Amino acid sequence: MPDPVTLNVNGVHHTVHAEPDTPLLYVLRNDLKLKGAKFGCGLGQCGACMVLIDGHNVMSCDTPLWAAAGKAITTIEALGSLDAPGALQRAFIAEQAAQCGYCVSGVVMTAAALLARNPDPSEADIKQALARNLCRCGTHVRLIRAVQRAAKELAT
Repeated sequence: MPDPVTLNVNGVHHTVHAEPDTPLLYVLRNDLKLKGAKFGCGLGQCGACMVLIDGHNVMSCDTPLWAAAGKAITTIEALGSLDAPGALQRAFIAEQAAQCGYCVSGVVMTAAALLARNPDPSEADIKQALARNLCRCGTHVRLIRAVQRAAKELAT
């Protein structure tokens, strides 16, 4: 059995037994039962698996477990719930920014990282931040509007 690894996920410490090179996404979904981050490409190219590690957005599908140990990991589950959605989630709902919904958790996590470092992003800033997130449904305009809406709400 592999040595235990302690992860700080959404402010809670978890001990898992997995090989150090196991993708963080697998541990989040399979061991910790956090299903918000999705498996898309498995190559760190689509953004469906985006989480924050120490406030920086990273693709969890190609982040080995050893690289996340001892760091603060934030998943979409920490941003709000069905009963009490957070500002970004409310904005995405209001703008109808999710069509199929597969990419949206990664987009929201990318937007969370952006708004944490730049609370008043321009449209160009938002487009640049979201460039790593693929959305096949074509809701890009609504995604941008949702991030703008959330920025306004968080500023008040």
